[in-house]
Amino acid sequence: MLCALGASSVPSVAKFPMSLQLALDTLALKPVPRFARTEYSLEYHQAVPPPAPMTGPDPYAAGRALYARWDLDFLWTVEDGLRGDWAKWGRCTDMGHAEYASDGSDLHQPVRCPFESVEDVWAFDAVAEYGLPAMADQVAAYEAWWQEKRLNFPDQLCPGGYYKTIVSGAIQAFGWDMLLEAAADRDKMERVFDSFFRRTQFHMDAWAQTSAEAIIQHDDFVWTAGAFMRPEIYRSVIIPRYAELWKPLKRAGKKVLFCSDGDFREFAADIVAAGADGLIFEPVMDFGEMTEKFGQTTVLVGSAVDCRDLTFGKWETVRAAVDRSLALARGCRGVILATGNHLPANIPAPMLEHYRAYLQDHRHR
Repeated sequence: MLCALGASSVPSVAKFPMSLQLALDTLALKPVPRFARTEYSLEYHQAVPPPAPMTGPDPYAAGRALYARWDLDFLWTVEDGLRGDWAKWGRCTDMGHAEYASDGSDLHQPVRCPFESVEDVWAFDAVAEYGLPAMADQVAAYEAWWQEKRLNFPDQLCPGGYYKTIVSGAIQAFGWDMLLEAAADRDKMERVFDSFFRRTQFHMDAWAQTSAEAIIQHDDFVWTAGAFMRPEIYRSVIIPRYAELWKPLKRAGKKVLFCSDGDFREFAADIVAAGADGLIFEPVMDFGEMTEKFGQTTVLVGSAVDCRDLTFGKWETVRAAVDRSLALARGCRGVILATGNHLPANIPAPMLEHYRAYLQDHRHR
């Protein structure tokens, strides 16, 4: 469904480029001739050109060429809104960033947490702390952002989305140490989580009024080892609020893709029951298990390929993982293939090229 704002500039489905239509059909669980594909952090790799150098008459031409060479159908895109930089509006914790880019430009040191005690956390309200813009302004900003994505990358599906959802919002605000200490008291922490929910609800209400066909709900709510809070908290506090977040999106005809780092297999069925149309996950969540349980009902974005094998392993290992992914995916209704824990900058260039070409040559249905 297209909203009135800017809808006239969006091409009809019949005119969508093949790659974009393939992604839309995949989200709708329709038959497709080949598997859709995406990749994360490809732009960081030292062996490929940057995606959008801000030079020349068309600053996005290099990005389009890169995504065309990799034959991508779907781009992982989110936008946290007009007040997305929380440091400008209130207290939040900068936990620093490890070196990831090939030139180390993303490395920075952590900043001291502004919350002195768990009592400070329990008294926190995300809506009051950071505020919200007017709904009309946020809808217009989201629509403009999405229209620009569609214009600059017309061959890929660029979803809307929100990054700092309930748990990720709490991590952003408090940092891990203070969050873990405060989360020990379920009742007091539920009020705090609810404030991040209310703030996220505003943005989902806004995204529901835009032309975006799909929305990524990102929330890193578990660790690599699984849940870091009691399972009951996830099932009674967190996931029911996801269901509320997605009601306006579903009413507007949007597809909802839930995304989290770590192993959330314990809660995957609950997430799907709450309304998620798709799950975006890392290889720590066994691809075989995911296809067996959700391959007929849910779009799966991932594969059995692990970036650690791409970076440090042998091609035979990677090829076997690709072959396993394809064999499993052929029994599913909707799959977007991806290396689910990013393509880091230090993957050897020959390995990256082998991976690109092999998957591209073999991803027929």
